[in-house]
Amino acid sequence: MENNEKLNVYLNAIYQNTKTAIQSIEDILPKCEDEELKSELAREEDGYNVISKECEAFAKAEKIEEIKDNNWFEKAKLWSSINMSTMMDKSNRKISELMLLGTFMGIITLIKDKYDHQNVSKELDEIAEKLHNFEKDNLERLIPFLNNKE
Repeated sequence: MENNEKLNVYLNAIYQNTKTAIQSIEDILPKCEDEELKSELAREEDGYNVISKECEAFAKAEKIEEIKDNNWFEKAKLWSSINMSTMMDKSNRKISELMLLGTFMGIITLIKDKYDHQNVSKELDEIAEKLHNFEKDNLERLIPFLNNKE
C-alpha cells in the first residue's frame, strides 16, 4: 500500500472513531433526563468535535479529499441499537453503560489502528494519542454514573 493511501486509511479510521462517538451522543442525549449526565455527554461531544475538526484540518493541509464519515448503514445500525437498548430503561446506569461500552470499543479500535499504521504519520499519531487520552478520561468520568439507578 502506498504511503498516501496508508495516510488516508489511518486518517479515516481516527475520523470515523470520533464521528461514531458524536453520533452516539447525539442519539442518546434526547433520552437522558439527568442534567449532570447531560452535561457530561455534552462535554464529551465537544471534545470529539474538536478532534474531528483536527482530522479535517489535517486532511485539508495534506490535500486529502477522501475523508469520510460513517456510511448510512453504520449510522442506522448504531441508531437502532441505542433506541432498542433504551426503550425500556433510560436510567443513568443504562445510558452510562452504553456510553462506556462505546468508549471501550472506540479505544480498542484506536489501539488496533495505531498499531496497524505505525510510522505512517507523527501528526496522526498525536491526534490518535489525544483521542486515546480523551477516551480514557471519559471512562473515568462515566463510571460514577453506573452507581445511579435513576
